[in-house]
Amino acid sequence: MSPPPPLTAAVDVPRQLAAAGWAVLDAEALRSVTQQLAPLPIRTTPADTSGAWEAWSPLWEDLPPDRYLRDGGRYRRRRHGSFVVEGGECRLAPHRAHWQPVEYNALHGGIERWFEPLPAPLLADPAWGQLLCAGAGIAALLRGPARWFVEAHMFRIDTTDGIGRPTPEGAHRDGVDLVAVILVGRHGVKGGETRVFDARGPQGVRFTLREPWSALLLDDERVIHETTPIQPAADAAGAARDTLVLTYRRGAFQGPHLTSKENSR
Repeated sequence: MSPPPPLTAAVDVPRQLAAAGWAVLDAEALRSVTQQLAPLPIRTTPADTSGAWEAWSPLWEDLPPDRYLRDGGRYRRRRHGSFVVEGGECRLAPHRAHWQPVEYNALHGGIERWFEPLPAPLLADPAWGQLLCAGAGIAALLRGPARWFVEAHMFRIDTTDGIGRPTPEGAHRDGVDLVAVILVGRHGVKGGETRVFDARGPQGVRFTLREPWSALLLDDERVIHETTPIQPAADAAGAARDTLVLTYRRGAFQGPHLTSKENSR
């Protein structure tokens, strides 16, 4: 049985990230951090923010298949979008390919992967920009103020093949500064254990995110991470695991145009 997540209170997020390079927030702590770091012009209550996030969940029902899986699987669906966040302002960037160097993704690195864009209702919701700006505030806790190049990924991992792999590349880093993995929902699955390891040694933790809108925050320079495969629970139809993954990087989006030095950050 996987242990429960080692939760961090909202007030302790800076201390936990500095000490360990990772933090796990339940939904209440994530709402609190989001409102502290990126208050809307007309401040919402935690319940209002929660309602906005819950309203996004049906959007995961309309994710196109990932056509780039090199293991031959059919278990992943996704959408992707890019943003620039600076000074509390969030701007949608022109649609672009997702790209990672092979040093960070041995399975899918080195190729441009063009995914369908994020849905318009999500982009139009003020709570979406608020969430992205809050992530930039968390990234600033690690690296200081910066212009943040953000990639957002909507994932659905299902059990079409009998098993679904949230991280088919295995334990990895993403080549960015901050990674936020937000659980949107688990639907009739077992497995999906999250594992985080110190990139410099054997120390690590393992747990399973189960609460919708709970989040794992990762200092990508200090830790590596993976999630174990999922399988359908007994008599479960349409078994799937939905996540929202946000990555924050200083300097530029990752792309084949960058120098090897830039890609080895």
